[in-house]
Amino acid sequence: MPSCADLLRFQLDYDAWASRRLVAAATVLSSEELDRDFGTADRSVLGTLVHVFAADRLWLARLNGDANPPYTTPADYRLSVLETDWPKVHDHWRTWLAGLTEEVGAGEFNYHDMKGRVWRQPLWQLVFHVVNHGTHHRGQTAGFLRALGRIPPALDMTVYYRESGSNYRESGSGAAG
Repeated sequence: MPSCADLLRFQLDYDAWASRRLVAAATVLSSEELDRDFGTADRSVLGTLVHVFAADRLWLARLNGDANPPYTTPADYRLSVLETDWPKVHDHWRTWLAGLTEEVGAGEFNYHDMKGRVWRQPLWQLVFHVVNHGTHHRGQTAGFLRALGRIPPALDMTVYYRESGSNYRESGSGAAG
């Protein structure tokens, strides 16, 4: 079993991998498909991807002790920004995680939400929140792609394990998964 800090690194690596796959899938969509309103909070493929990108950026700023940045900017609503800036955010996450110790990962963290309220939670819970939040919205986006007649990329964690070489071995049993 990996350490707490290693598990957080692994989770965020998965998060970055899955987000890159969805952004790549979105690059083949027309502007009408990217902006089609599906009646959800973030409305569209592009809006939902921007929402996850903005949350990743916001939580990283908080964990670095920075003030909350504006959640989104008009510039964020371009696929080219997601292709270039989101990987940079993931790189900053990796840098932040490189220095993470077990003590810090298991320790409490104070932050201000967007309404200025102060919260205190174990840091590992916040990192898991970031990953879970992204997973939820990537699932929505995959559904949007299917509704557009597209096949979304595989985003299952088991696919990530296989592709990253994370101690996954084919058993030869023929079981699906």
